[in-house]
Amino acid sequence: MSTPVSPSGPPGLPVTFRPTRTRVVLMSLGTALLVVLTAVSFLLDAATAGDRASFIGTGLLVFAFLGLLSRPKVVAARDGVTVVNLTTKRRLEWAQVVRVTLRPGDAWVHLDLADGTTLPAMGIQPGIAKDQAIADARALRALVEEHGTGTSAT
Repeated sequence: MSTPVSPSGPPGLPVTFRPTRTRVVLMSLGTALLVVLTAVSFLLDAATAGDRASFIGTGLLVFAFLGLLSRPKVVAARDGVTVVNLTTKRRLEWAQVVRVTLRPGDAWVHLDLADGTTLPAMGIQPGIAKDQAIADARALRALVEEHGTGTSAT
């Protein structure tokens, strides 16, 4: 999260929530794998140019996939919330968000919307950093209560 959460209320705006530890692990793994595959491609004496290209291409594909997995975030601004998941990006007005939920066992936060649907917000996920995800969910919940017309639920 880019803005610290004060215990007395919601964070200042704009604020970005993202699973930083997960992102660091994924991008580090992707970089290491790309470097190893590139090095292996040049260390193999019998490798042709096509073989080298295959090794490096595979490393780039894995790096891109891990980059996609590290993409999720939730950006709260004065005019609303932007939810970026793996392949989608959705902009919401504050009034559209009714409730923010993160129940035990949930993989990420869910936003209950005014139209009766639920939107997963993968930018807040308790995988590696459970305490940070809970704090981020509470901060987003406080922002929804302050700026929107919604209520919160556990």
